[in-house]
Amino acid sequence: MTTEELRNALAGAMRGEVSDDAETLKKLSRDTSLFTRMPELVVYPEDANDVSAVVKEVGRARAAGADISLAARSAGTDMSGGPLTTGVVVSFTKHMNRVLEVVSRVEAGLPRGYTPDLAVEQPHDGYAVTEPGVFYRDFEKATLEKGLMMPSYPASREIAAMGGIVANNSGGERTLKYGKTERYVEELDVVLSDGSQTTFKSLTRAEVEDKKQLQTLEGAIYREMDALVTENAALIETHRPKVSKNSAGYALWSIRDAATGSLNLAKLICGSQGTLALWTKAKLALVSPKGHRAMLVIFLSNLDILPEIVSRVLPQHPESFESYDDHTFTLAVKFLPQMLSQMGLVKAARLGIDFIPEAAMVATGGVPKLILMAEFAEDTIEEADRRAKVAQDALVGLDVQTKIEKDEKESEKYWIVRRESFNLLRKNLHGLVSSPFIDDFVVPPSSYPTFLPKLNALLDEYKDNMIYTVAGHIGDGNIHIIPLMDLTKEENRAVILDLAPKVYKMVIEAGGTTTGEHNDGIVRTPYLPMLFGPEMIALFERTKKVFDPQNILNPGKKVGGTFDDIRRDLIHPTA
Repeated sequence: MTTEELRNALAGAMRGEVSDDAETLKKLSRDTSLFTRMPELVVYPEDANDVSAVVKEVGRARAAGADISLAARSAGTDMSGGPLTTGVVVSFTKHMNRVLEVVSRVEAGLPRGYTPDLAVEQPHDGYAVTEPGVFYRDFEKATLEKGLMMPSYPASREIAAMGGIVANNSGGERTLKYGKTERYVEELDVVLSDGSQTTFKSLTRAEVEDKKQLQTLEGAIYREMDALVTENAALIETHRPKVSKNSAGYALWSIRDAATGSLNLAKLICGSQGTLALWTKAKLALVSPKGHRAMLVIFLSNLDILPEIVSRVLPQHPESFESYDDHTFTLAVKFLPQMLSQMGLVKAARLGIDFIPEAAMVATGGVPKLILMAEFAEDTIEEADRRAKVAQDALVGLDVQTKIEKDEKESEKYWIVRRESFNLLRKNLHGLVSSPFIDDFVVPPSSYPTFLPKLNALLDEYKDNMIYTVAGHIGDGNIHIIPLMDLTKEENRAVILDLAPKVYKMVIEAGGTTTGEHNDGIVRTPYLPMLFGPEMIALFERTKKVFDPQNILNPGKKVGGTFDDIRRDLIHPTA
């Protein structure tokens, strides 16, 4: 089947548009990863029926011998190459971009302390129903009107969309307290790989047995997946990443509630990067955010005591516990004028004055190895301050410098450095390309004294190939390293496949995982055997085959991706 024939077939089968103009294809050949893949076509479905029509047409073409597949895309902010395809892009932001419902617990008649399927630490206070093309900023605006929010938003909250947030099982600065997106996914309306539609949600044992009687793809999925997680329960639990955040592999450990025996395949679709089904509507639990925050700032020069600091602060239940390193700190001060120029005059003047002590640190060489930010959120500022003070007092005797910022205006400068430092680097160091390939691993905080010095020593071996900063969610061991590199030089391109396995070997030996939030995509799928071993990889392959027998849904992600994919699809910036 030619591209023109497929285009005509798709145009005739759906109400939405089909595009093959060169400018659109070029734009959608990139996300925020290191890769490029040029699609054949882009479709803009108007609803779930359109999505079904697209999947069926691609399936027919595949059955007729065409080498064609599809991938879902929303905002395109993925850092792993997740939505990139040489086939058909299914783009959701044009039409399927509505928040359909926001309901508080009281409006829904739910009992106080309501939680969804899997028990969580805090009560959920309502829910929202959304389509995948909704930008998170618009989703949050709608939920905040009811005094609610979904706290698992990523750092890219202003530009990310709900499709990718669910597909990647995203997390961010509030994940320490509130957990990742999978915790909030209650139901997903999906289109399966044969074009049929269903809803995945929590089902009782009896309801699962009813589903298994269906002589459809959905029935086969329930039969096979129920058997898979039952027969391999011990293997799955043994290989479940034992850190607090993970987006690697398929979350086979998350779909069955051991206490009740219920099964929720929505938990498997969350984080699967559109490789098992395409979701078209999500019911997501929400919480009521706290209104006041105080921050404990810790200046750390001795990494050996980092685990002790974390263990003493966490009992006070900070909402977030973030960090950035001395590279970040120094570069942020260096580019302070550019950072402040993006703000209004009054705000810039105030923040410029606030940064004077930090500038003095840089000038005198007194830059700490790490700056830690533990933020406490409560209903009153007095209670937030009290928690911060208790955490500060718990650090007495550790010989660290600390300070408490008693309101959000005072702590803003630290958040600016944490959130904007990498963008500052990217904008001011011309000729260097953002190169996320070791950007999202997780290690147990107890490993910090041995892991971090080894990591720094390893990265120092590549100081001639890249500039980088280290930041992360220090409370749960999620570390972000995104180098800036000149990829016109072949020796720098070679670093991507030379350094990554060394870093991941250290991560795995420390008991960690290769990705906590950003997912596998093109860049990390080849490392999954290294992380999980052959038996679990076989279960992932079996899962993919059950859901997608024709392999038309985003192939090469999660299952089947190779190092040759990385080499072939690396961007080639102009010298």
